[in-house]
Amino acid sequence: MSRPSPLQGGITIAVDAMSGDHGPSVCVPGALEVLREQPALRIALVGMPAALDAALASLDGGLRARIEIVPATQVVAMDERPRDAIRRKKDSSLRRAIDLVAAGRAAACVSSGNTGALMSTAHFVLGMIEGIERPAIVSKIPASGGHTCMLDLGANISASPAQLVQFALTGSVVAAELLGRPRPRVGLLNIGSEDIKGHEIVKAAHLLLQQGSLGYVGYVEGSDLFTGVVDVVATDGFTGNVVLKTCEGIAEGMFGLVRRELDATPLARLGAAIVAPALRNVAHQIDYTEVGGALLAGVARPVVIAHGRSDAAAIASAIRSAATFVACDLAGRIAVALVEPA
Repeated sequence: MSRPSPLQGGITIAVDAMSGDHGPSVCVPGALEVLREQPALRIALVGMPAALDAALASLDGGLRARIEIVPATQVVAMDERPRDAIRRKKDSSLRRAIDLVAAGRAAACVSSGNTGALMSTAHFVLGMIEGIERPAIVSKIPASGGHTCMLDLGANISASPAQLVQFALTGSVVAAELLGRPRPRVGLLNIGSEDIKGHEIVKAAHLLLQQGSLGYVGYVEGSDLFTGVVDVVATDGFTGNVVLKTCEGIAEGMFGLVRRELDATPLARLGAAIVAPALRNVAHQIDYTEVGGALLAGVARPVVIAHGRSDAAAIASAIRSAATFVACDLAGRIAVALVEPA
């Protein structure tokens, strides 16, 4: 499948403006934030014209000229089955946004909608990079000294040894771009670091990775994820999603406990004023609104999945990420990495 040529004056990002918990009320402000930062960028807002026109009513002419409203009459529900979304929601904002990418009218798509429907539709409409069997969700997680890229975070419940190797390679290319590491260190998530540990699929993937030319360092355990010992962690989507949701829950729960304790007594409140800058810095590192969404890696053109609870800041971060992936030709780099030595 050929990729669209660069659009005159920059690139266009298609935004599924009806998606997520808040729809146009956050998608439009998020898009405007990035448009103000990046003068060459254009946005295609996909959704119900009446709602989008109302959200843009007070916008000045210069910025408005860089926004196209693409009509869509349907919305994919967050609990809708992917198969039903593909068959029955061909005029949904999610489908129309991906169709724009397939037609070359946009270079990438951003959506905070139904992850399963987005993944299945992107796979069906855009196709896969040659040599990649399944798409994988990849994002950054906080680690000592920066971040680690982890995948798959939920696109595939299970994965074969060959697919885990593909995830590792894909993650290595993403980490090189996102983290600025020319030869990322790659680890395979397991229940132990010894060769005898783990089930047969993980063991087989381990042997394949040892024979390859990636910067593979071996097994990593759950306790290693945040230490910075690797730049990429590869696993199946079931395990990856459990890890991701656990991290989110721990972060929210622990910060709630800390806030409660720091507000318990006058002395604690005084101490809170002293440690507040450090706590804000930690919160900034784990805030999903700062991550920039998760890339659906492996599909032929960039698709970025934002959190369903995304606010305007999170949507803006996701659009920035999509523009970065387009600018660096991430899909092309993955395709090259599949056929050339790493």
